[in-house]
Amino acid sequence: MIAVLDTGGNVRSVVRALEKVGARVELTTEPAILEDADGLVVPGVGAMAAVMDKVRAAGADRIIERRLAGGRPVLGICVGLQIMFDHSAEHGGARGLAQWPGSVDLLPAPIVPHMGWSKVEVPEGSALFDGIENERFYFVHSYAVMSDPAAELAGGHFAPPLVTFAEHGARFVAAVENGPLTATQFHPEKSADAGLRLLRNWLDMKGSHV
Repeated sequence: MIAVLDTGGNVRSVVRALEKVGARVELTTEPAILEDADGLVVPGVGAMAAVMDKVRAAGADRIIERRLAGGRPVLGICVGLQIMFDHSAEHGGARGLAQWPGSVDLLPAPIVPHMGWSKVEVPEGSALFDGIENERFYFVHSYAVMSDPAAELAGGHFAPPLVTFAEHGARFVAAVENGPLTATQFHPEKSADAGLRLLRNWLDMKGSHV
């Protein structure tokens, strides 16, 4: 069973996409369900501070920490990726969950938001993008992480994350695979067949227990 944290907005499209690839899904803010689910999906749209308020109101910040400590899968989508980093410069600043080092900053592009289909630069060994390495994915965002968390974490006791990049005004983080924690800046639920394949890959990834 996959729990989708109800952070507001059109999160039901995430539910429908997961159901389409075979998952049993519950949209909820109930802590016990978020804790016990086989997989937890954290979507988010809008400002990072507002999404973080909803995450904290559900106690999901602590639940995410406990799930990851136990090796239990979490998938962040869009702002759900951004909150996994240290902080955001949006609207005067907001603190994230600091699972990865890095700042979420305004894209230095002539036109923002970055809205539409973009190709991604997938690292070797990616399980998330297996079979869809050359596909395009659907983005809607003005802020992004432009530093490489893998470079900042290199040399530690654990393998650095696999980081996928895209470009809009600058090269930015499009997805991260890091043990039980996975996240995408783009919307797989709006990315047609490639997005559905990505969600199925996440369900099938080793350690997902889904």
